[in-house]
Amino acid sequence: MDNDLTLNQDMIEENIIPWDIYPRPQMKRKSFLNLNGKWDFEVGQYEDIPRRFSMKIMVPYPVESKLSGLGTHYKKGSRLFYRKFFDAPMKLRWRRVLLHCAGIEQKAEIYVNGCYVIDWCTAVDGPMTVDITAFLQDENELIIKVIDDMDKSIPYGKQSEKPKEIWYSPVSGIWQTVWIEAVPEYYIKGIKVTPSLDWADIEIEGAEEGKVVFEGKSYRFYDGRIRLSPTVKRHWTPEDPHLYYFTVYVGNDEVESYFALRTLEIKEEYGVNRLCLNGEPYFFHGVLHQGYWQDGLYTPEKPDDYRLDILTAKSLGFNTLRKHLKIEAEEFYYQCDKLGMIVFQDMVNNGRYKKFRDIVLPNLGLTKLPDRFKHRGKVSRRAFINAAKNTVKSLYSHPSICYWTLFNEGWGQFCSSQIYDLIKGIDSTRFIDSTSGWFKGGRTDVESIHSYLLKFAPKKSEKPIVLSEFGGYSLKIGDHSTTKSSYGYKYFENAETLMEAILKVYENEVVPAIGMGLCACIYTQFSDIETETNGLVTYDRRYIKADDKVFAKIAGMLRM
Repeated sequence: MDNDLTLNQDMIEENIIPWDIYPRPQMKRKSFLNLNGKWDFEVGQYEDIPRRFSMKIMVPYPVESKLSGLGTHYKKGSRLFYRKFFDAPMKLRWRRVLLHCAGIEQKAEIYVNGCYVIDWCTAVDGPMTVDITAFLQDENELIIKVIDDMDKSIPYGKQSEKPKEIWYSPVSGIWQTVWIEAVPEYYIKGIKVTPSLDWADIEIEGAEEGKVVFEGKSYRFYDGRIRLSPTVKRHWTPEDPHLYYFTVYVGNDEVESYFALRTLEIKEEYGVNRLCLNGEPYFFHGVLHQGYWQDGLYTPEKPDDYRLDILTAKSLGFNTLRKHLKIEAEEFYYQCDKLGMIVFQDMVNNGRYKKFRDIVLPNLGLTKLPDRFKHRGKVSRRAFINAAKNTVKSLYSHPSICYWTLFNEGWGQFCSSQIYDLIKGIDSTRFIDSTSGWFKGGRTDVESIHSYLLKFAPKKSEKPIVLSEFGGYSLKIGDHSTTKSSYGYKYFENAETLMEAILKVYENEVVPAIGMGLCACIYTQFSDIETETNGLVTYDRRYIKADDKVFAKIAGMLRM
């Protein structure tokens, strides 16, 4: 990681506003002030706000990233202080003003003009939205104090203070857009979309009555709900990702949104249960996408980088991304909605990971240990439950998301049947994988299996079978790697032998399992990440190892 502070600080230009797009595509207003860009920055060991800010940082890139201008990880106990001055223009001054940020790692305290406003943890509490109207002046000072002590009771994903192999650089501070918007006294607080094949049910949070303009017509609603049925029905698929746009009006508030027509269900076909999209069996041909970028870590340099990853995956024949142990900015899901990429969305794990329990025992065949008494810490359990509920709530309306993964390989796993019931009660419209990988906990929609070291040869199951991780074949491209070491599950010297091996595992293991009830497979993985060199593209996204002709052949074999 680049620690030349002087060089990096010189990179921060005064007037650049990275990620200058509206951050919430499914609930878009015209009133919007992006606070990204150059912020004052200071690190302290105490709780008090510093009198002096000696550094600059580029928001929304995490502190450890090169793009932040710092590229430094500060030790446990450090307090990260961000400061930004902004005007309250006339379009914001006389209405309610909301401050938003969906990505702060791990905890934050908000101060406006010297006044304490609120504390928040986006990993647990969900995307931050705070009413700051009462604290505003003509000229304003916003200070965000961030505390990131790598608290394992809070969902933290693949971060490690000692990154190696499957563990990656830690991420601290602000890593998504900070923005404010003006709303009337009474405003639309949320939009929830539940689709079918013929219509979409729309729930408007915060308003009992108003109107919706759809397909050039105006429709009134009176109980916070309305059903929209398009004149022409086009069902959302990766092959035809059609979206329907509409606008909601409540008093003086106006919000643009969209929906798709799409259903998910499990049906029996020829004696096995299949995952179905829009009533028909569909094979979910996927690749693991962990959401790390070489220069930005958690945050790609620009929003279009999401689009490029999705289009690259589609060009290789994939129709599904497993979003692994990370919640992305909403722009990612919008691009998946628009471009046609199914998302299998993981919850972000917390709790202690132990290699012997979570890797060695399962590979010896011990995969049916009960989970009721695992990870018994009350704080950790409560944090995971709150985070999972907020993940479902905040992402519910995206048609691309078809599948929730609750626990991955026993990491943080507890009472998975009860958590399944909880999430199913919130969202009965999607598939739920309670335990991806090893320890089967009971209630789940699928039989989820990871297969790296042994041949994949599943037994027939009463549930649809999902090969939720496999492959992990490593090829290091020296000119596009910044690491001396290399990690994967099998190692190859060139792209030709890598492609031969990948094609062989699909032909000999994946395709024969379809007759046994295999409905989905997730290859590990889309890109290299630091020392892990088992991606189909390099970490810098400049070199594609995968041969599109080979992958076109694979995609052809997996069509149902």
